[in-house]
Amino acid sequence: MTRRVLVTGAAGDVGREVVRLLLRRGVAVRAAEPDLERMHIRDGDINREVDVAKLELRDRDSYPGALADCDGLFLCRPGGESAALQRFIDTALDNGVQHVVYLSVAGAGENPLTPQHAVERHLAAKKVSHTLLRPGFFFQSLGTVYRDDLVEDDRLYSPAGRARVAFVDGRDVAEVAVRVFEEPEPHCSQAYTLTGPEALSFEDAAKVLSVVLGRPIRYEVASVVDYARHLRRRGLSLAQIANDTLLHVGLRYGQAEKVDETLPRLLGRRATTLERYLRDHIHLWEPRSPRSTSEPPSEDAPSSFSTHLLSPLRRST
Repeated sequence: MTRRVLVTGAAGDVGREVVRLLLRRGVAVRAAEPDLERMHIRDGDINREVDVAKLELRDRDSYPGALADCDGLFLCRPGGESAALQRFIDTALDNGVQHVVYLSVAGAGENPLTPQHAVERHLAAKKVSHTLLRPGFFFQSLGTVYRDDLVEDDRLYSPAGRARVAFVDGRDVAEVAVRVFEEPEPHCSQAYTLTGPEALSFEDAAKVLSVVLGRPIRYEVASVVDYARHLRRRGLSLAQIANDTLLHVGLRYGQAEKVDETLPRLLGRRATTLERYLRDHIHLWEPRSPRSTSEPPSEDAPSSFSTHLLSPLRRST
């Protein structure tokens, strides 16, 4: 079993859940983020201390404090940081990390155009003990990417057409990561594609949303141009707009529709369904009061499944 795990991206949906589950299993954790103000790690039913460390991939001086005494590494790839991430991997190995769990994306192994592909190849070339997690689309996107449209207009708005998507719950992905850290050897050099239990169209998702939220939700198909304009009005950067638009258009060609049985095999249970995810986070889609802003919830927003995480905090230096 891994003794201490450094969790990067610990304020995000998956990283935060990895921290919580590791602590529940008695594994020491250091939670790392570039901005410590985003770290709200507390959970009344866990009376354990967890380190938090500032980690900025472009700042090599931040590496030693984050990596000290860690023999496990949960790695998320921030956008556009593949080269820095590879440098960080090299430093981690020099500092005693024995196993790396890398949160990649579905299809990265065959697609050299994805930045995750380069990181996967780097891990293989280093011959380090590692496990690749390749999830598809997360249910959590309904609480971030699509949330404003659902709350303000009761609609799912996307250029995905009639595409079907095997959405996966980030909590399930986090549980796989934790199981790997508990017993790394069987998972060494393995790559796991992780999907949910069924491929749903956006129209299917709208029907489930309607039932759970108790109000009619419609799916509205956007043209590529209109969707790009829509994201621009939401304040996204040009790079984000291009990425999100192309990603959704790619769904039309079946890029995310295949259901993979790896996740239930690893967990010994069925993957979480869309209905279960929605009921666990139903507060996210409550209509806003007139005084509410249009800002999406932060990644640290509490959910009915996991309030904030762990308590108390101790900052690593």
